[in-house]
Amino acid sequence: MELGISTFGEVTPDGLAGKAVNAHKRVQELLEEVKLADEVGLDVYAFGEHHRPDFVISAPEIMMAAAASITKNIHLSSSVTVLSSADPVRTFQNFATVDLISGGRAEMVAGRGSFIESYPLFGYNLNDYDDLFTEKLEMFLEINKHEILNWKGEFRAPVVNRGVYPRPLQESIPVWIGVGGTPASAKRAGRLNLPLIIAILGSAPKHFIPFVELYRESAEKAGHDVSKLQLAISSQFFVAENSAQAADDFYPSYEALMNRVGKDRGWSPMDRGSFEYLRKDGPLVVGDVQYVADKILGQYEIFKNTRFVAQLVTGHTPHKDILKAIEIYGTRVAPIVRKEISGKI
Repeated sequence: MELGISTFGEVTPDGLAGKAVNAHKRVQELLEEVKLADEVGLDVYAFGEHHRPDFVISAPEIMMAAAASITKNIHLSSSVTVLSSADPVRTFQNFATVDLISGGRAEMVAGRGSFIESYPLFGYNLNDYDDLFTEKLEMFLEINKHEILNWKGEFRAPVVNRGVYPRPLQESIPVWIGVGGTPASAKRAGRLNLPLIIAILGSAPKHFIPFVELYRESAEKAGHDVSKLQLAISSQFFVAENSAQAADDFYPSYEALMNRVGKDRGWSPMDRGSFEYLRKDGPLVVGDVQYVADKILGQYEIFKNTRFVAQLVTGHTPHKDILKAIEIYGTRVAPIVRKEISGKI
């Protein structure tokens, strides 16, 4: 099983038109993090797209390109690219360029996004939420297969016999479908024979078993080899020398994120009791080395996933503690997980 990291780049908003000191610092920290993840042997690092003042990453491909120049082996991905509000031609060109810079290490996670700011920002109607994603994913996949594009859709001008360049070093850009809670997305990924990544953030992992079943059933019905499907599970994550320390270090960032987002979505306030419940019986992968390894392995027993992606939540956690968590993850957690799973295959 591949082991990786994802981040949305939480940042304290500068609140200024210029002199974005906090944003500058956070971007430098992100580059330190991905460089370390590569050095400790993790498999993938993913940058997530948001268009909000509390997240610094709005252009994952740019972060991926910067990361490509300072890493050697780690795969570089988005997590997620909001393809619904992007132009598939330009998006493909960006990812192909990253692939060339990185020597064939670029991937994309395509999704509709858990926030909606990008739709009015780029001039799209939220009433077209589903149709936009369907059409733009189909267009991107067509570009990914063919150098010369002929395309006609509803939401952009047609393309007639035009080449899309550059082409990637890989045969094509690996495209994953990101799912948070929409069964139709799981079915689509299976039907199209695309890798699926499920973000398990608020409910116990077992509640997502139907999504995985839908994914595999849809792939089988479409005539694909189910044994070759790739499935990733993503959970919020932190590891430290002991579980109490991990919880204490992680909780302030998690509480701030959940209450900030929850205020917009009408969620109940996050408190320490709810956090501890989610850490023990829910999806949070937060604890010491063995606890975290056991949680990752527990998810593997449920899903037989081929990748685990640890989502870092970093708003109020010191950068040195994040770096330490990445080091522990790569040098101590990963060997336990890999040894255990290799013995079961």
